[in-house]
Amino acid sequence: MTTSDAQLTVMPLHAVTEVYGEAGLRRRLDLELRRLPPEGRTAVGSAADWASRLHAGQRRTREPYVNHPLRVTLRMLVHYRVTDPDVLVAGLLHDVVEDQPWTVTGTERAGPPPVEEALAVIARRHDPRVAALVAAVTTPPRPAGADRIRHYLDHLTESLAGDPWARVIKLSDFTDNGVGIIHSSGPIVARSARKYDPAVPILRTHLDRPDTPLAADVKDHIRGQLDLGRRRFAAILAACARFPDCAV
Repeated sequence: MTTSDAQLTVMPLHAVTEVYGEAGLRRRLDLELRRLPPEGRTAVGSAADWASRLHAGQRRTREPYVNHPLRVTLRMLVHYRVTDPDVLVAGLLHDVVEDQPWTVTGTERAGPPPVEEALAVIARRHDPRVAALVAAVTTPPRPAGADRIRHYLDHLTESLAGDPWARVIKLSDFTDNGVGIIHSSGPIVARSARKYDPAVPILRTHLDRPDTPLAADVKDHIRGQLDLGRRRFAAILAACARFPDCAV
């Protein structure tokens, strides 16, 4: 391992993002995958390549979108000590059905999102368990007139109840989006704080379930992250209360 690689493996994930971008996150993933057997490394590496293609051109507020699933997967691998290739692959693909189902299926953007077809493609390309995990963490389309926050909270409550590993993916996803809210900018910050703040108790309940497959010290670490996220949401919402034009 080179000196620069050694430095990369001890940097916080958002610091890797800021300094080295997508290439740095991908290099960090390649380095961390050495703890997996060869077939696991191949499966996860292939999924990372595919995720990059599926999210090509898509951006978050300050970065290429693919950085997010890369961090979600790295967080599980490094901080949660998850080495199950199916779970790591699902982490890399966790947003593609929700955001890019037409790209997954190679169809025109016409009509409703081809969710089931996209899941079938994932099942064929990887395996049905990966597709089931992605399905569990994919927020379904919101019915007309439904409240966006209530719809999200109901999904969190119901979809994760029966799938312990899906909870692990969602906890990493939430940490990246929620605790990482300080790395966002613009109207999405207030909208996200309003959405994520009431989700914390739901996720804490899922985390505390005895069948959630994480070590006790990892659960303690995640509880600390959820607490940190809630403090950040409270600060954002308090600031919003002072400004009538704060985005809703």
